[in-house]
Amino acid sequence: MSAVLGAERPQVVSHVQQALSYTVFDCKWVPRSARLLCLGSAARGTGVLQLYELHGARLELLREIEKPKPIKCGTFGATSLQQRYLATGDFDGNLNIWNLEAPEIPVYSVKGHKEIINSIDGVGGLGIGEGAPEIVTGSRDGTVKVWDPRQNDTPVASMEPVQGESKRDCWTVAFGNAYNQEERVVCAGYDNGDIKLFDLKTMSLQWETNIKNGVCSVEFDRKDINMNKLVATSLEGKFHVFDMRTQHPTKGFASVSEKAQKSTIWQVRHLPQNRDIFMTSGGSGSLHLWKYEYPAQRSKKDSEGSEMGVAGSLSLLQNVTLSTQPISSLDWSPDKKGLCVCGSFDQTVRVLIVTKLNKI
Repeated sequence: MSAVLGAERPQVVSHVQQALSYTVFDCKWVPRSARLLCLGSAARGTGVLQLYELHGARLELLREIEKPKPIKCGTFGATSLQQRYLATGDFDGNLNIWNLEAPEIPVYSVKGHKEIINSIDGVGGLGIGEGAPEIVTGSRDGTVKVWDPRQNDTPVASMEPVQGESKRDCWTVAFGNAYNQEERVVCAGYDNGDIKLFDLKTMSLQWETNIKNGVCSVEFDRKDINMNKLVATSLEGKFHVFDMRTQHPTKGFASVSEKAQKSTIWQVRHLPQNRDIFMTSGGSGSLHLWKYEYPAQRSKKDSEGSEMGVAGSLSLLQNVTLSTQPISSLDWSPDKKGLCVCGSFDQTVRVLIVTKLNKI
């Protein structure tokens, strides 16, 4: 690992801080707006959905809605820019889709899992996606399910433990490889360190590995291109970057790993405007900004003549400690480069500005 030095180093500036009266589990920018959402759990065990608008150096609360069950995660990824519907997963295993203009009753609702939905991702929406608008959910019940909101209560795909295999808590899911109408993969990370890559075209397990510690977050650098890079973060302060362009028959994908800190790395999020830059959020209340550097050649032939990937290297661009509690959620603005929001267990949401990203 190398660190980027000098005057060109990006700075992470805390722009606005807003105290919350509940535990926040997820934060999301509303696409094409200066609005953001906070999702979480009130002290009495109900769900909270708050909509804020950024006005200069302050956040104005536009709407607060209480729901029967705590809300764990949300995504806009399967909706159009015109609708901007929010899909959420809750503590009771429900997948709901909300129209934020009339959020009292969901526009789609299904009892997706027997236990909490830990993670959700969407694809095929927001005007850039290929294929059907689909949502993937990962749950403590050990299953990963793909949903098409245009179809009723049945998932279009379900990845479950095989007969005799013990049920593992799925902590994180992400779509990738959605570069045309037919191709699509789902990556899932589990509490025992397993990472599994499911090919939805062939309905098969394409690849699996184990990183020895619970997998807290997985994300492709872009979900709407040929698989390029995948970052997986873990419970023990380490993250792994896999080069997904070349899969070796026995060794799988080349990877580079980095021990960022001693505590859990809760999330990874790639900068929408530059997929080689990403941010990780930590259990120590810190954020780390990274850049991936490609090797001179991304693949080489082994002694048998099979293509194998070559991992690149990582540079730490900046790190900052914002909170005494874990930063559990993080989202870049899709519209304003360098604008991001994070939520932490000190019951605070923070809007941040990361400078000089165009100079890297």
